Amino acid sequence: MQQVNHSRLNPVFPILIGLAMFAWLVPVRAQDDVPLFYPPLPDGPRIQYLTSYSGASDVKAEGEKKGGWLSDFVLGEEDLEDDQGPNKPYGVSLKNGQIHVVDTRGAGYAIFDVAGKDYRFREGSGSANMPKPINIEIDDDGTKFVADTGRNQILVFDSNDEFVRVIGKTGHFRPSDMLVDGEKLYVVDIQGHRILVLDKNSGEELSTFGSPGSGDHNFFHPTNIAMGPNKHLYISDTSNFRVQEFTRDGEFVKSYGAGVGTAPGSFARPKGVAVDREGRVYVVDAAFERVQVFDDQGRLLMYFGEPGSRHQSGMDLPTDIDIDYASVPFFQQYADPEFELEFIIVVANQFGSNKVNVFGFGRHKSMNYGEE
Repeated sequence: MQQVNHSRLNPVFPILIGLAMFAWLVPVRAQDDVPLFYPPLPDGPRIQYLTSYSGASDVKAEGEKKGGWLSDFVLGEEDLEDDQGPNKPYGVSLKNGQIHVVDTRGAGYAIFDVAGKDYRFREGSGSANMPKPINIEIDDDGTKFVADTGRNQILVFDSNDEFVRVIGKTGHFRPSDMLVDGEKLYVVDIQGHRILVLDKNSGEELSTFGSPGSGDHNFFHPTNIAMGPNKHLYISDTSNFRVQEFTRDGEFVKSYGAGVGTAPGSFARPKGVAVDREGRVYVVDAAFERVQVFDDQGRLLMYFGEPGSRHQSGMDLPTDIDIDYASVPFFQQYADPEFELEFIIVVANQFGSNKVNVFGFGRHKSMNYGEE
């Protein structure tokens, strides 16, 4: 098992090994009026579970906090049979209070407009048909890139969700995720075990890197991609049970994860990946149903979320993760009054009652976190 470096964690993430192992095995259940922190008090918490979204009613009730796990358990779950919402989410993106969720069964993507307290769904049809959309990337101007593994192409929509064009010839790649970097579009080819670099406007292939295998420059079913503040690429190498870091030119930097296993720091099915402004790397493990957080040297800092949809922050086959700093004002109402949010984390789940879990990263006002 990978050891947690206490000199690195203290005082940023003061987690005791015994407590961490206990928390890894035993899910935490909290009442609606008791905030759920990671790590739990009396340690200095850095992440709080805030809320979750599954249907249109979750965003259309203005100014009303939704009931959590305990109220659903005691009073019975709300009947959501007629409530619009994604059936089987996969990719998720959060920008300025809008959560975009790709629905692999709904043949389109849902938009939980938390800022506007609205819900809408963009279903594919005709030239914009989406038989199996898997992931979404949103450019700064609102342009949306949707990877579809049914047609093995990328569909492009404008900021008003109007279909614009298709990128890629059928059979050339099987896209599972994308990343916009200026005028370039990095495409994860899960079938070709490689990364393609395209011109985001013309779709012209500029370069590629990676090949099948298990070495430092190889991939085996890569699935997700993110960019850090150092402008490096972080790629989930799912069937190699790791996350690899590369420069934008495709030069290998290092790997994250202690290999396949059930211990913290290891991976069983790493998928979604995100990086915050401090270089911390967040990795969703679909099998363990938690998110693990690593520092920029690849050392495990902490993990959060609980497996199982019956828990307050339960994750049921989680797939993707995203981070947004601009969305803090739209979720502040769900945070504990003593917890100051720095950014928002969203995690998509394929199954269960929580289609999208929302967490906040921050500081507790009563805690002294020391020098960081």
